[in-house]
Amino acid sequence: MNIIFQINGGIGKCILATPVCEAIKSQHPNSQLIVMSGYPEVFLNNPFVDRSFAFGQAQYFYQDFIEGKDFKVFAHDPYLQTEYLMQNEHLVQTWTKMFDINTPEDILPKLYITERERIFFSQKFYSDRPILLLQTNGGAQGQDLKYSWARDIPSNVVQSVIEEFKNQYNIVHMRREDQIGYEGTLTISDNFRALAILIELSNKRLLMDSFGHHAAAALNKPSTVLWVANTPVVFGHDIHDNIVANLFTKKPELKHAYIQKFDITGNLIEFPYNSESEIFDVDKVIASIKNQN
Repeated sequence: MNIIFQINGGIGKCILATPVCEAIKSQHPNSQLIVMSGYPEVFLNNPFVDRSFAFGQAQYFYQDFIEGKDFKVFAHDPYLQTEYLMQNEHLVQTWTKMFDINTPEDILPKLYITERERIFFSQKFYSDRPILLLQTNGGAQGQDLKYSWARDIPSNVVQSVIEEFKNQYNIVHMRREDQIGYEGTLTISDNFRALAILIELSNKRLLMDSFGHHAAAALNKPSTVLWVANTPVVFGHDIHDNIVANLFTKKPELKHAYIQKFDITGNLIEFPYNSESEIFDVDKVIASIKNQN
């Protein structure tokens, strides 16, 4: 049987889907698992994925995998499930239950990096000092708001971390050119496989709710991860020190909210604080980074 697993979303969601792939393949060991997503590079060398395709790049897919074949399609989005909206279980659990697949005991994501990749990118990312890696902003390219209060790390936290660690570490900022930059950091923008190895090479990491913390978990790199609107209960990993934002200091305006409380892109009128400096305790963040193994 051909099982087509479709993943709608970004790189982080694709990384989170890797334990779901393992669960599907474990329950259907004689089937061919075919993953359709926006980021097929996430599934390279994955022993539980037989084929991986990108949207819009699957010529003759119907003829090869559907027509006249025994097949099953897993394409429903867990973001529309009640369990996800209630935020009381991990997304991997919601995803597997939705497909009537046994949830694996180990829900950590997995990436499969080759030694040739490690050798090549280790040379490319050579550093004469330990690396403190930052991922401060997320979201799609070309978005109107460069800073999302609901997802991104506030500038006062970033500036304080840079000031604290600049004399001991090379501070590498993993970001696109259209995202906010900071003085005292080295910007790195590269393909996903390269960035995964950069995460693996880093000595300490400050990350936000985006693909970086999923990749760090997959590569067994404990990190400091900051959370605002989303929760580590749903998207987080116990390997990290997950720091949740402080209690709100003012009532948010939620007239546009539908089935989720906040718009992850950072709707301005929904901001539930008096200022960005109230979101996190900077000293707590710095202490967490210092305590990383």
